Amino acid sequence: MASNQNTQGERIAKVMARAGLCSRREAEGWITAGRVSVNGAKITSPALNVAPSDKVVVDGKPLPGAERTRLFLYHKPGGLVTTSADPQGRPTIFDSLPKDLPRLISVGRLDLATEGLLLLTNDGGLARTLELPSTAWLRRYRVRAYGKVTQPQLDREQTSNVWITFAIREGKNREVRNVLRHLGLQVARLIRVSFGPFQLGDLAEGDVAEVPTRILRDQLGEKLTKAAGADFSAPIVEREPPRASSARRPPADGKRDAPQKIDKREAAPGKGGKHRPRTADRPKKKTVAKSPFHRPSRGEGAKPSFDEHAPKRGGHSKRGKR
Repeated sequence: MASNQNTQGERIAKVMARAGLCSRREAEGWITAGRVSVNGAKITSPALNVAPSDKVVVDGKPLPGAERTRLFLYHKPGGLVTTSADPQGRPTIFDSLPKDLPRLISVGRLDLATEGLLLLTNDGGLARTLELPSTAWLRRYRVRAYGKVTQPQLDREQTSNVWITFAIREGKNREVRNVLRHLGLQVARLIRVSFGPFQLGDLAEGDVAEVPTRILRDQLGEKLTKAAGADFSAPIVEREPPRASSARRPPADGKRDAPQKIDKREAAPGKGGKHRPRTADRPKKKTVAKSPFHRPSRGEGAKPSFDEHAPKRGGHSKRGKR
């Protein structure tokens, strides 16, 4: 059995979750099913502490080491459920995340229709610490509501639609919508723009950006780091996304494919005697999501306008014929 299980080490389910295999709840189910053994003995109860010297085996394979504590910023679109599995079969935020990310859990939740900043982490202890009311990290929202109200904190008023900046320190279920409903306002759009020291910024909808370890450690401070049990010295485990097989299958009849016709426009040489493909066949340039932690260049850093009726820039001007 585990050594000094009553005074040293951590719960076996927590150790399994920090290794990136599963959540704590899933780990407890695996233990009950007899899939986990400690020091050669199969266990059936998660009420067990293990030390670093104990040998934990899951499904016949040694338990991998703990991963470094990581935090990601995610711009949640509307229409996604903040859960790992929805009983109603609705799309979840984890269905839209890149496949090369580690197993992540959300810090709190956002409603189905709510957009904006959602924090994701691979450390359950960090997630629970940031969710606690005692942590008191401020959450800011931009709210577009229908109705009329004269509070001085309103940013602007447009006929019967208003944009409101709303800030709370404890994220209760649908609290923003309930408070505004009490004031006679109906929420048409709700966007979280910040969570504690982390800002949504210009992160595009659906994009994910990782907070560098140095910045995360500085923002948490010694107190929160200790309370969460965060580990910034462990290695980062890189995961490769699943690759689709691109190998061509031979034809069933054993015959080769007929030669393809060559488009004369593609075969005609351009300047310098090189073949120039058509515009539709040219490869498109890849766009890489900009990290919110880069040094802004000249002209950057302006806050986006939330005014839906603001004139659009970059319109094409009409020129007369020469």
